[in-house]
Amino acid sequence: MNTPLNDTPLERLNKFLALQLGVSRREADEYIAAGRVHVNNKQAQLGARIDTSHDTLSLDGKPLSAKARSKQTILFHKPVGYVCSRKAQGDAPTIFSLLPQNFQHLQAVGRLDKLSSGLLLLSNDGDLAFRLTHPKFSKRKVYRVRLREELAPLHQQMISDYGVQLEDGISKLTLTRLDDNHRYGWQVEMSEGRNRQIRRTFEALGYSVVKLHRIEFGNYHLGELKRGEWREL
Repeated sequence: MNTPLNDTPLERLNKFLALQLGVSRREADEYIAAGRVHVNNKQAQLGARIDTSHDTLSLDGKPLSAKARSKQTILFHKPVGYVCSRKAQGDAPTIFSLLPQNFQHLQAVGRLDKLSSGLLLLSNDGDLAFRLTHPKFSKRKVYRVRLREELAPLHQQMISDYGVQLEDGISKLTLTRLDDNHRYGWQVEMSEGRNRQIRRTFEALGYSVVKLHRIEFGNYHLGELKRGEWREL
């Protein structure tokens, strides 16, 4: 590794990779341990530090920019009909088509499916993403849900008190009726994040979700942000 020619302090390689790739430091360490990262054409070692003004880096043989990135996170109001992947899926466009160029490197923190809307965080801070999405941190998420059918009191109690058996385990949600004038509308709270968990929970009991809109994620709130808009955090 090159010796710095100035007073620029060396930066931990895993921290640098985390910001460049939008992954956690733990994931960056896994890349290094697997031999996927090279510094100055030599395989990097765990605990390495780099001089971003002189060293050259690559991941899986592809060059990485050595320009240091600062942490960046935005709160985005995802509209219905868009997917969270970087590539469009069939006729469904990607959310990145709605975002400016300076946000294209960010990663979605958790996901909302094509038919869901609301609060979505995008960040290059992998440690933040890890704290928000790993099950051990039990981050609260709140949704507004509308069903096609009226939910029977027995099924409400089953979902809230006992949980519903799905193929990947018991799903337990906290349900609150939105108001007496909306028999099909519910506020749903959960601390898990399994794939399509809310939809699958209701479907297991014979109900169809026609609207699923996230309004809170951990300490973040959607507020008055309009569809397709974002704000930096």
